[in-house]
Amino acid sequence: MSVSMYENSVPVMQRLMKNLISVLEKAEAHAAAKKLEADVLPNCRLTADMFPLKRQVQIASDMAKMGCARLAGKDGQAPKWEDTEKTLPELRARLQKSIDYIGTFKPADIDGSEAKDINLTIGGQPKVLKGHAYLMTHAYPHFFFHVVTSYDILRQNGVEVGKRDYLGSF
Repeated sequence: MSVSMYENSVPVMQRLMKNLISVLEKAEAHAAAKKLEADVLPNCRLTADMFPLKRQVQIASDMAKMGCARLAGKDGQAPKWEDTEKTLPELRARLQKSIDYIGTFKPADIDGSEAKDINLTIGGQPKVLKGHAYLMTHAYPHFFFHVVTSYDILRQNGVEVGKRDYLGSF
């Protein structure tokens, strides 16, 4: 059975970003209830040497956007967004922009990209991965890492979220 590269990229990333938007909404309610300043949660980190929440969300957004664009052969056409988000509503809007952008891709844009060369620069070194390897060993791990780290930062800071919030409903 053939696996659809489209079905394994766009809907998966859209779903997790929608779930993260819901988690950020819970974080907004938590911040309001605790009377936190608007920039407190976006600047929280799991540990000192990790990026804060706002950067985790920005990277997750970028990995979805660029991951799908690369598979579609449109990485040069992907929108470039400044990383200026400072509040939870701005981070939610950033995720929604990514959801909307990758929603413009059709199955015909991405299906068949399994063996396509994806050119990257990793650690300053050029790297070529086939489409399937790129999705499974680069785009997915980065995307999932930053989504779950965003969730973890909020959970660590008292936002009442659980595994179902990360996974979403089925």
